[in-house]
Amino acid sequence: MKKKMTVAIAGFGSRGNDIYAHYQLVAPEEMQVTAMADPLEERRKAAQRIYGVAPENCFASAEEMLDAPKLADVCVIATQDKQHVKQAVQAIRKGYHVLCEKPISPDIADCLLLQKTAHEYKKMVAVGHVLRYTPFYSGIRKIIQSGRIGDVVTIQAMENVSYWHQAHSYVRGNWRQSEETSPMIMAKSCHDMDIFCWLLDKKCKKISSYGSLYQFRPEKAPAGAARRCMDGCKAKENCPYDAEKIYVTNAGTGIRDVIRRLEEEPAFDPWPVNVLTPHELTEEAVYRQIQEGPYGRCVYACDNDVVDHQVVNMEFEDHVTVDFTMTAFTSGGGRTIKVCGTMGDICGNLNEDRIVVTEFGKEPEEICLAEGDMSGHSGGDNRMIHDFLSTLEEEADEKELRTGIDVSIQSHIMAAAAEYSRCHGGESIDLEVFAEQAGNCTEK
Repeated sequence: MKKKMTVAIAGFGSRGNDIYAHYQLVAPEEMQVTAMADPLEERRKAAQRIYGVAPENCFASAEEMLDAPKLADVCVIATQDKQHVKQAVQAIRKGYHVLCEKPISPDIADCLLLQKTAHEYKKMVAVGHVLRYTPFYSGIRKIIQSGRIGDVVTIQAMENVSYWHQAHSYVRGNWRQSEETSPMIMAKSCHDMDIFCWLLDKKCKKISSYGSLYQFRPEKAPAGAARRCMDGCKAKENCPYDAEKIYVTNAGTGIRDVIRRLEEEPAFDPWPVNVLTPHELTEEAVYRQIQEGPYGRCVYACDNDVVDHQVVNMEFEDHVTVDFTMTAFTSGGGRTIKVCGTMGDICGNLNEDRIVVTEFGKEPEEICLAEGDMSGHSGGDNRMIHDFLSTLEEEADEKELRTGIDVSIQSHIMAAAAEYSRCHGGESIDLEVFAEQAGNCTEK
């Protein structure tokens, strides 16, 4: 890149700070954070200390930042789901190009409004569908396009949320309520809807879905459960969702293991404990949070309503079918996929960054797809940011982006239709009609 792009960031949490702002440290020749907005003073001070943002360019709200004169080339929208479109539209009208976290919005009319505004003002809008940039899915797509497995007829995929991730983000955390943020299928799995469209290079025609909140309800609480994990809970010993286990003692997620890993590997991602205490990664700070904050609540005594399991059935063009399962009830997280073609199949596990390709009648071939920078969503985060900034710097057309607003709309229509189907007894939804009705709402 010849020109360093300047960036303003709305929302300085685990995505805004840890991914988007952090890219300045990864590629300082490409990007400089020049403004930010977040209601927490400690985050505003961190932006000044770590990225050199001027104090006068650190705002308490996105709206305040966007009311100021234009402060950068790009505005990253990394606030809560239902705030995205209003802020992104304001940024576009102010003259910013926009990189918007997914989901764009749980409301399809809002998604279409952002698309319309981007075209009207001739501004580039990218959506954070980072999986398109992973070596894993990019590798699968290349094999499909090579013709090695013939025509793809079916895809079977699963998103293993993992028991502790569900408890962290979707029971105790910010994405626990559909009305406050987004339905689970939109918040977590619009990534997956997007990947199916990209791998197949086809449009989804029909969709149906089933799912519910099975486990994380008051009536499922074990005997002796307290309303908070640290308040003498008698079910604590045998409860895998115990906050002390997840945030203090467990390998991989607990602060004790995180501190050890950071000593060995300074670039190690301390999520999820950094959500509880982003600027003081100590055992004492984590204990304070689980004793007093939302992440110490019993999972059976929260105000959550999003589903903990859901299946989606899809029919794409040319009668290609896809079945997808999202479930909280897995020991580990990650995505698995099986792509079935007329001449062979592909089986893959995103966490392992490996696939097995078997052409019918031939020996299976195992392929490792890990290459280069594999940090952040299996290597997708930094690649996406680089692509967006490079496209802007080269003044290329938005069609050069893998995740431009035009291609990202389809996944949101699919997720919204799946949720509608789930709430209406698994009704089969015609995507074209569903999108047209949403468009009519926008026109009104």
